[in-house]
Amino acid sequence: MSREISDPNPRKPSQGDNLSGRRKFLASLAAGAPLAGLAVAASAEEKQLNAKLAADKKAKVDTVSSASKKFNWTTLKERKGKSPNGIIGDVLLSRIIMGGNLIGGWAHARDLIYVSKLVKAYHTRIKIFETLRLGEACGVNAIIINPVMFDIMKDYWKNGGGKKMQFISDCASGELLTQIKKSIDAGASSCYIQGGIADNMVKSGQFDRISKALELIRKSGQPAGIGGHKLATIEACVDKGLIPDYWMKTLHQHSYWSARPKQQHDNIWCEKPKETIEYMEKRPEPWIAFKVLAAGALRPKTAFKYAFESGADFICVGMYDFQVVEDVNLVVDLFKGKKKQKPTRRRAWHG
Repeated sequence: MSREISDPNPRKPSQGDNLSGRRKFLASLAAGAPLAGLAVAASAEEKQLNAKLAADKKAKVDTVSSASKKFNWTTLKERKGKSPNGIIGDVLLSRIIMGGNLIGGWAHARDLIYVSKLVKAYHTRIKIFETLRLGEACGVNAIIINPVMFDIMKDYWKNGGGKKMQFISDCASGELLTQIKKSIDAGASSCYIQGGIADNMVKSGQFDRISKALELIRKSGQPAGIGGHKLATIEACVDKGLIPDYWMKTLHQHSYWSARPKQQHDNIWCEKPKETIEYMEKRPEPWIAFKVLAAGALRPKTAFKYAFESGADFICVGMYDFQVVEDVNLVVDLFKGKKKQKPTRRRAWHG
């Protein structure tokens, strides 16, 4: 059942808070209403886009609609169920975990320099609360965040009305051991070595630091993870006997236009998906796959199915509020039946 989500700390509206007026304005634009006093002429880009859309429609190609089409999203009333769960150590986790990059402003928008600022501006305090509460309503009980976001999580727990959302820390905002201690003190349910950091530590041979990090996390009673964008990071840690309680490893297909391993510019995060799948099939530790949408380049329905059938036990997905219900519905569909039958795959389930 849908429920109203409101600000737990009401305040006087400011110029930027006139949501109803702004929504009416945007709705008028979506309906194609011209702005009063302005002569609206199609630009060359708009003409090209309209021509492409017309050609795709004639060819029955599914495309992203133009701004003249109404923007609809799946609401709580259309929720098919709650996310199935798994377990890592003693921590119960939803199979779909929220990614914190969008809230933190790390959009991975290739060479579009304004997008990170845009998504950070979108995620106001109230919007973050709304998104997290939507996640909870859909059975999502964890988000992976950077230590710079600890204050907003504490605020959410205290003032946002959330009860079940826990966080996993990537420990990536300074000296590693210091950030692990900070994460534990802030209430993290688990900590892991962020993928880029682990990649660099392995490349420079800092296996002793990785070992100390795992030891410190486990000393607190938490599951300890190792991340990696590169398969070589996982392989090297295994070769050195550094076995975490779970892996955070990227996984996505290359079936999108900007997937160019030899021309990397914030455009690809799993260079060897086939090799990753084959290697992880032999690993008995739980696997949280991230970047499964290639930062928005892949359709969730296809990408989620690919990730779970390829061996991922959990997926970490960055979601705007208007995507939460739809994404969870896709996971619910994959785990069908009253007994929540798991997707078929070659790799055994771990976690």
